[in-house]
Amino acid sequence: MAMYESDHTKFMREWMERHPEQRDEQKKGRSLWWDKPQNVDEQQRLAAVQVPVKPYYYDANH
Repeated sequence: MAMYESDHTKFMREWMERHPEQRDEQKKGRSLWWDKPQNVDEQQRLAAVQVPVKPYYYDANH
């Protein structure tokens, strides 16, 4: 049984094979938007001060 692969995925795979220089651009873009340094202390501090959300947001009685 063959796995489905979309036309877009096929196009991008072939395009990246023909343009290997774009790998560096792809990595730069990823690091710009996604690969951020993580600070565990800051994440714990933000989690501790988070206000709990009401079960039903528009209920004025809770």
